[in-house]
Amino acid sequence: MNYYFLGIGGIGMSAIARFFHQRGDGVSGYDRTPSPLTLQLEQEGIPIHYLDDPSLVPQDVDLVIYTPAVPTDTAEYQYLLDKGIPIKKRSQVLGELTRGKKCIAVAGTHGKTSTSSMIAHLLSQTEMGCSAFLGGIAKNFNSNVVVNNESEYVVVEADEYDRSFLQLNPYCAVITATDADHLDIYGTHDNLLEAFHQFASQVDKDGSLVLKQGLTLQPHNHNGHDEHHHGSHVEGVFAHIESYTAHGIEADFYPWNVRHYNGNIFFDLRTPKGVFYDIELPNSPLYNVENAVATAAVAVTLGLNEYQIRHGFKTYTGVCRRFDYRIKTPNLVLIDDYAHHPQEIAACLESIRYLYPGKRVVGIFQPHLYSRTRDFADDFAKVLSTLDELIMLPIYPAREKPILGVTSSMVLRKVDSLSKYLCTPDQVIELVPALCPDIVVTMGAGDIDRLVPRLVEALVAD
Repeated sequence: MNYYFLGIGGIGMSAIARFFHQRGDGVSGYDRTPSPLTLQLEQEGIPIHYLDDPSLVPQDVDLVIYTPAVPTDTAEYQYLLDKGIPIKKRSQVLGELTRGKKCIAVAGTHGKTSTSSMIAHLLSQTEMGCSAFLGGIAKNFNSNVVVNNESEYVVVEADEYDRSFLQLNPYCAVITATDADHLDIYGTHDNLLEAFHQFASQVDKDGSLVLKQGLTLQPHNHNGHDEHHHGSHVEGVFAHIESYTAHGIEADFYPWNVRHYNGNIFFDLRTPKGVFYDIELPNSPLYNVENAVATAAVAVTLGLNEYQIRHGFKTYTGVCRRFDYRIKTPNLVLIDDYAHHPQEIAACLESIRYLYPGKRVVGIFQPHLYSRTRDFADDFAKVLSTLDELIMLPIYPAREKPILGVTSSMVLRKVDSLSKYLCTPDQVIELVPALCPDIVVTMGAGDIDRLVPRLVEALVAD
């Protein structure tokens, strides 16, 4: 088969492209701009072009795979549609690839990538093994895809955007968070909750749902059963349910005695199988404790023993752009993080304050999407006000057209701080060394990651 990818540079698209390429199928694609990821794909032997030009599309395409991030009025999309070549969304293809396997799907408005990469790493360290389609570059694999044709398990990051995760019928599922997000798609938080409830109801009745304690899976105006899980029932869900939490002692899985030393997190893990003492997460943020507890719940459910779980966490090296240390010296730390929702930013900054108390923190934030910036402007302003110095970049539009009056300046005006700046990337490189920071954190889901190598060079040279 010859596959053609429209938007091949997306993290989810590139994972499927790599899977087919490693399987021996023909793979090629288009993306709007080159990126480190597309350059890696080219180095792996996948042809990619960056002009929206139908004449560059191969003539022997059997199936087109596209992402909703690529507008349907793109010339190549219209050309392929007119030719009658079958076209499928990435989510449809991912659903097809997981059929016949025991799919472990990790859903939630944050925590998906770290949790799914942890699960994939733990399983890969055992004879069970797994394939995996991840939403980030897992450092243990140096990839966003794992191919293991011998294993019956496949770990998938289940994306709620565009209701993509409803293409999956998991054997085991995790739901980490159901905060309001993607309101450009769902319109209301209640609609988003309905989608999560539908996803939970699709879990195999002989499988398991690992649910963060206290999460609501149904609309706020629902007046039926209490859907805050404590016990074994969530209305409309027939899989076995395990609960987990990072706070409190009433869930099935929870951490105790959390502490840190030299950037590493340690905790005792309470499980229905007993207590696993002194679990270690090297070079890890505080919020990864919760992701690790969810991962342990999946691992115990699948039959991994204490040694396998302990070894898996100790050898887990993280995900690129998830609390990613780019400089770590006694006098200066630079962390790059994908945080682009107010809750994610709050978790990132909480981890920094926990690991580096009393240090002066300079944050550089690039808002992602006009609609998200509009919907959460006050929440962004509140959490960004906790920084010692804030630098904001212009909004990264991704798939959206500008919305009148929605700008980074709009958010910046709401920030309760005198130490705040609106900069271009070039200005950031000049400003940050002059601020003499202890800690620098770059945050955002756009192209801020391209700024990071330049920032590292400027800070090391300073």
